[in-house]
Amino acid sequence: MIVAALADAGRYAALHPRFAQAFEFLRNTGLRALPAGKHAVQGEAIFAIVEACQGRTRAEAQLECHRRYIDIQLVLEGIDQMGWKPLAECVSPATDYDAARDIRFFNDAPSSWIATPAGSFCLFFPDDAHAPLVSTGLIRKVVVKIAV
Repeated sequence: MIVAALADAGRYAALHPRFAQAFEFLRNTGLRALPAGKHAVQGEAIFAIVEACQGRTRAEAQLECHRRYIDIQLVLEGIDQMGWKPLAECVSPATDYDAARDIRFFNDAPSSWIATPAGSFCLFFPDDAHAPLVSTGLIRKVVVKIAV
């Protein structure tokens, strides 16, 4: 898991062959004008999901993980207090892995919380369980999904 300002994203571009293109999309697209929903970047290899919703409580948030995609979750408005726990330490699955949606949920509590302000992102690899969209207000964000 990585948390950083979008201005510092260049430091992480070398970590995966598709990161440079994903960060280029985040830096050079009029993200605030994009409507909620899915947006193609490079087919199913890289795509973005714009979300705008009222935040939930920590108690309502469930840890989730993905096998086929890495998430770059960039906050545009609000503060997203994302929960995190190493997947290897999650011991209480809430669901089986859903291959069609590339997601599995856990009942475990996050081991830490990251208050991610607008202009910053959290990068979650498949071995990072995470619980996003925690806030007392509105959150608008872009989640870029990068195929492993």
